[in-house]
Amino acid sequence: YTLPHLLNSPGNFTASKLRWVQLNEPALYAKIRHIMLPGDFIAMRLTGVPATTLSGLSEGIFWDFKEGKVSDQLLELYGIDAALLSPIVPTFGEQGKVSKAAAELLGLKEGTPVTYRAGDQPNNAFSLNVLQPGEAATTAGTSGVVYAVHNQPAFDAKSRVNAFIHVNHTEKETRNGVLMCLNGTGILNSWLRQVSGGMAYDKMNDLAATAPPGSEGLRVFPFGNGAERILQNRLPGASVQGLDFGIHSPAHLLRAGQEGIVFALAYGMDIMRSMGLRINRVRAGKANMFLSPLFREAFANATGAEIELYNTDGAQGAARGAGVGAGVFTSFPEAFRGMDCLATISPDAKSHAAYQDAYADWKVKLQQILSNR
Repeated sequence: YTLPHLLNSPGNFTASKLRWVQLNEPALYAKIRHIMLPGDFIAMRLTGVPATTLSGLSEGIFWDFKEGKVSDQLLELYGIDAALLSPIVPTFGEQGKVSKAAAELLGLKEGTPVTYRAGDQPNNAFSLNVLQPGEAATTAGTSGVVYAVHNQPAFDAKSRVNAFIHVNHTEKETRNGVLMCLNGTGILNSWLRQVSGGMAYDKMNDLAATAPPGSEGLRVFPFGNGAERILQNRLPGASVQGLDFGIHSPAHLLRAGQEGIVFALAYGMDIMRSMGLRINRVRAGKANMFLSPLFREAFANATGAEIELYNTDGAQGAARGAGVGAGVFTSFPEAFRGMDCLATISPDAKSHAAYQDAYADWKVKLQQILSNR
């Protein structure tokens, strides 16, 4: 039942966390009046009105994609009263007005409408104008994410990726966001900075670029930040393989760190492609790991996907979304008018071959690591 209806295994999402509270802290659970995601809670503090969206319900793994409604089976299985779910409001449109108390506290105008809400990754995708099937967004902060829009209820039988209702989904036009997440991304680069004596990131990038693509056989596995969904919730730990003291320098290690992150993201993208998603081009904000030219080059050549780089972020996406919901913009194209592509990074034949060889070797070594755990 679970996957065709929920498109996810709900083990690490809101519904299951609530079940844990229900079983382990029943007195606390008994105090619940409304179930809300963090964004819903912020909106409630602004307006005094509890509410959520279809996208929010799907992020909590409450949504039955096959039936097009809240999952009765999940609520029954977990013993969650449907009355605890907050009322549903549109993702774009008036969802309430700023109350007098919130206005006085925040210096806002009382009665200002709240007109948009979304989770972090659906909003990051929206900020990049990723709305149609075949379009994909990526980000690489503490964790790394690739989020692709699909018009089919796709799921991975091993639950290595997740699916949510995207912000522009309608009854007539299915828009689901398929998300793969790598926990150990920028946090690995931060760790490398610490062990490099606090070197500035741009200097790290310059030094890493002096080593050749593939890092002459040095491989880094960035799995040191918790159980990884793409590895079926396994925790192999971070590791370095192939280190040769006669060959490898700090430059090799810094480059292998960025390449290891990219290879892990490529591994997740391979899972998404096996589900029928087309990921030939991805959009990214010029931020976090995508500030690194080496990282962008490695990403394009290891994944085979062209990168479109934009000067935008989640805050801009939220502002544009609120503008759509308030009617300031009459359409999505109007909301994104003027958001120009800063650069396009495409795979090149020579680098692509080198990265593909290195990625193939990385995958072989990953399977060896997993088989020994």
